[in-house]
Amino acid sequence: MVEITAQVREWGRSIGVVIPKEAASKAHLNAGDRIRLLIMKNKNPLKETFGILKFKRSTEEILREVDKEAWNE
Repeated sequence: MVEITAQVREWGRSIGVVIPKEAASKAHLNAGDRIRLLIMKNKNPLKETFGILKFKRSTEEILREVDKEAWNE
């Protein structure tokens, strides 16, 4: 499986995406091959990337620890 991010473009009365040559090579794709696509619209890429991170400790706990270490140096 190869994951890419592509921009949707208009072609006449249709829309489509271009698969970069490097990604097509990795996936061993050739013209005429049938593929299956999973389509997910990026609403906020930063939130989608970093919003999934979960910390075991609260921000306050981490800041207290940093302050404590700063005063002990």
